[in-house]
Formats: sequence, structure tokens, C-alpha cells
Amino acid sequence: MKPIVNAIAALLTIGFGLFGFLAPAYTANALDLAPTTSTMGLSEMRASVGGLFVVTGIAVLWLNQPMAYVMLGVVYSGAALGRFVSVVLDNPPLAKALIFGGIELVLAVWLIAANLNRTA
Repeated sequence: MKPIVNAIAALLTIGFGLFGFLAPAYTANALDLAPTTSTMGLSEMRASVGGLFVVTGIAVLWLNQPMAYVMLGVVYSGAALGRFVSVVLDNPPLAKALIFGGIELVLAVWLIAANLNRTA
């Protein structure tokens, strides 16, 4: 069961990343980040929301080691932390921020809890 859920989490990571990598304008719109004065935002979407997640997910699947899945969980915990701090400080659209943050938190908790004890 754990290997299947781990693989699904890594594949979700790749899938999320592919949106940013292949459809940065769509992703920017979905995240309320549509570029207005420059296309540099599209570059950032392809890099930090796209390529970073695609390559991380691929690397985790390729390594297929418990610590690799733990580190993917750490990545998601950082994303969730940033998202929830933003809810407090930045007043983003609450439902959208909580949905995205909730997904990140669930992935973080699963990946860390399910794999940390397997690293010994």
C-alpha cells in the first residue's frame, strides 16, 4: 500500500508541475497570478511551479528510496507552511488558499509519516 500511495504522490507532483511547465498562462490564471506588465511571470511558472515539481517527482520515482519520499514531503510541508502563513498575512482568497494548502499538507504528512521510519 505504501509504495502505491508514494508513487501516486510523486505522479501527482509531476502532474501539478506539468500544468505550470506546459500551460503557464492557465496556471497563472488559476492561481490569480496572471501577468499584466511582463511575461516574466510565465517564466517563473515554468520554472518554480513547473519544472521544479516535474523534475522532483521524476527524481523521487527514479530513486525510489524512503528518504527521497520523505524529502518530497518536506518540500510539500514548506509549501503548506508558506500557504498558511500567507492566509494570515496576505489575505488571499481563503477557499482557494485552504484547498491548495490542504492538499500540500496531506501530501506532506503522508510522505513524511509513511516513509521516515523506513529510512533506517
